[in-house]
Amino acid sequence: MELVLVSACLLGEAVRYNGGDKRSDHDILQRWVQEGRVVAICPEVAGGLPVPRPPAEIVNSAGGTSVLAGTARVLASTTQDVTAEFIRGAEVAAQLAQSHGIRVAVLKEGSPSCGSSYTYDGTFTGTRVDHPGVTTALLQQAGVRVFSEHQFAEADALLQEIEAENVRQAARLSENRISYR
Repeated sequence: MELVLVSACLLGEAVRYNGGDKRSDHDILQRWVQEGRVVAICPEVAGGLPVPRPPAEIVNSAGGTSVLAGTARVLASTTQDVTAEFIRGAEVAAQLAQSHGIRVAVLKEGSPSCGSSYTYDGTFTGTRVDHPGVTTALLQQAGVRVFSEHQFAEADALLQEIEAENVRQAARLSENRISYR
């Protein structure tokens, strides 16, 4: 069974910057939880940031890829540089994905860690930019497909496709073993 990395806030854990959550009651997520295929992560907490904490954004309209490349920073609204914590959290998430063989993630859209199609521009004015968050960028570099909480159906379809391919490969291996005897 394929496991899925999921933002802890989507599972109802109070890990967001404001001490809240973004619990999703989506049927697919609830099924995954019942099937035991969910691995939860809050990269910001895993990186050492407290709950609650000041909101943070990637500055200069850059994205997570630029942060990982060392050409952009993540700043809290207090101007505290939290880049190291964001990178550390992304590394924890990537290690978790690797150790569990995870190839699919569903993470919180818009987050400077987890955003998959957008984050914010670093001005704290609500201005979106089409760049992934730090964790999403690192997971993508590692070959993990990252979806937002608005894409459970697409993520589930990919999981089913991966599992079907796993079954086909196992059948081919079994056939090869039989033909060599």
